Amino acid sequence: MTLTHTQELFRTAGDGDRRALGELISRVENDRRESAALLAGMCGDVDGFTVGIVGAPGVGKSTLVGALLGILATERPRVGVLAIDPTSPISGGAFLGDLIRMQAYSGQPNVFIRSMATRGHQGGLSQSTPEIVEVLRALKFDPLIVETSGAGQVDVEVRDVADTVVVVVVPGWGDSIQVAKAGLLEVADIFVVNKADQPDVLAAVRDLERMLGYSRNDKKKRVPKIVLTAAASGTGIRDLWTEVLAHQAYLASTGERIERRRRQLATIIKRMALADLEPAWSDGALVELADHVLGRKLKLADAVAKAKDVVGKLL
Repeated sequence: MTLTHTQELFRTAGDGDRRALGELISRVENDRRESAALLAGMCGDVDGFTVGIVGAPGVGKSTLVGALLGILATERPRVGVLAIDPTSPISGGAFLGDLIRMQAYSGQPNVFIRSMATRGHQGGLSQSTPEIVEVLRALKFDPLIVETSGAGQVDVEVRDVADTVVVVVVPGWGDSIQVAKAGLLEVADIFVVNKADQPDVLAAVRDLERMLGYSRNDKKKRVPKIVLTAAASGTGIRDLWTEVLAHQAYLASTGERIERRRRQLATIIKRMALADLEPAWSDGALVELADHVLGRKLKLADAVAKAKDVVGKLL
C-alpha cells in the first residue's frame, strides 16, 4: 500500500468509518516511516486535549477509564482511548484486558478504543504512541485518554503525549518515600486515590498531602489535586472529570497549555526526523563498524565519526 492509500484511510476515518480508522492505526503502529510521511501533512492541532492515566498494576486504571467513558460517551462527540498493555509473551500482542473492561462502550459510534502492546518498549507507552496520538488528535478525538501499561516504576513518557496526567494510587499503596523517588510528583497533575471504599483511604490521602506539602515551597508550581474514587461503583468519577476540566482551564489561563503542546510537537518532529534516518542504521553499517572496532581496525571515536558521516549524507 502507498501513502496515498494511507491518506485515503485518514480521510475515510475522519468521516466516521471505524474500520478505516482501525486499519489506519495499524499502519501507523507498524510502519514508522509511513506514519512520519502522513504526519508531515498535518498542522499540529492545538484543539482538543489528551489525558494520561498512570499507575501501578492493580490500582484500577482500566476500571477508572471505563467509568469515565460512562460520562464522556454521552457528553462528547468523539472520544478516544489508547490502552497500552504489556506484550503477551505468547502472541507478541497486547493482553487486551483493557478492552474487556471497557467493552460496554466499544460499540458506541462516538467511542474508539484501541488496545496496544508495549512490544518491550519502556516508559509505559508503545513505540508508536506519540504518532497515533497525533493522528487521533487530527481526527478530532476530544478528549483522548491514554492509559499506560503500569509495568515500570513510573510511566514518565506519558508527559510526551498528555496535557493532563492523572496518577492513580490505592489505599495501602506503600512507602511514600519510594513513591517520591519513582518520580510521581514530577508527573502528576491530579492524584486519584481509587478504591476509596477500602480501609486506610485516609492514611493514603495523608501520605499524599505530606508529599505534596514539600512542593508548596515553590509558589510558581501548581500543587496536584487529590480526588477520591471508587471506580467500580462510579463514586467520585464526576469529581475527577471536573478536576480534569479545571486543570485544562488552568493550563489555558497560564499559557502552559501552549508550552506543553510545543513540547509534544518537538517530540514528534524529532521522531519524524529519526524515522528518515533509520534505514542508515538498519542496513548493517553499524554492525560493520562494530566489527572494525572489535577487530581493532578502528578506535571507538573513529567509528562514531564514520556513523555521523553516514547520517550527514542523508541530511
